[in-house]
Amino acid sequence: MAEYGEWNRKGATLSDVTAKKEYGVSQACIVKGIRAGKLEYRDGAIWGNPYLRVLRSQLEQYIAEELGADCLSSGKNQTELRKIKKEMADLKKRLDELQTRRTEIEKAITKSPTEPAVQATAPKRAAPDPER
Repeated sequence: MAEYGEWNRKGATLSDVTAKKEYGVSQACIVKGIRAGKLEYRDGAIWGNPYLRVLRSQLEQYIAEELGADCLSSGKNQTELRKIKKEMADLKKRLDELQTRRTEIEKAITKSPTEPAVQATAPKRAAPDPER
């Protein structure tokens, strides 16, 4: 049985499509777990397309029982590796953009006439009046 509020927690549920992407299990495997009473589910539909929402904790436990802990850990590792590779690619792209922008600015600085740096000075204050 699900804990109180588990359905509302962020990341605690996932759809059957996401389960296939993250853990490599088919919808048939999820339905088999639901019929066996090991998985709780809720129906959902987006733009008329139905899907099943299941609890991540129960799904992980079911996968470990049915397919083995090795299958579960390899699925998690592959998902994490995919996320890391995507993030690295995004960072490389951003770094290339920044380096291009830096070279443009450096070229613009070398082309512009060099002007002497003007130092802004504060106006001098009058000396305090000793008679006051």
